[in-house]
Amino acid sequence: MMYAWLKSVHVAAALVFVGGVLLVSVFLSAAAAGSTAVAATATGMPLTASQRVRRWDRAVTTPAMLLVWVFGLLLAQQGQWYQAGWLQAKLVAVLVLSGVHGMQSGALRRLASGNPAMGHVSARFPRITVALAIGIAVLVVAKPF
Repeated sequence: MMYAWLKSVHVAAALVFVGGVLLVSVFLSAAAAGSTAVAATATGMPLTASQRVRRWDRAVTTPAMLLVWVFGLLLAQQGQWYQAGWLQAKLVAVLVLSGVHGMQSGALRRLASGNPAMGHVSARFPRITVALAIGIAVLVVAKPF
């Protein structure tokens, strides 16, 4: 019974985390491409679009990432999967996704303060995020090794 609850919270947090990273990915990609809608709202308004996205990221996405790590490690411990190849590969992928989130948080902070985000790197964030999410899902469901 406890395993089912741990897994439920982990999966729910993972959905929110990946969704939040994808939201920020698309937003930063649009900002890097010079989207007029993003660029126009990025300066001069009481609460800009970049500030709103940053607020969401800090209030929702970051806590979801922390829950993913805590409950994922609890699940791995309970299932005694630390030696499993699929889990080790998943941990690397989640670590990379967490690193992408960290880079995005810095870019959002710079953008919200009126500085340029990350340019060409931001354009790759959506593809990287989707590829990592698919890879993680395949590893968890198929457990190929």
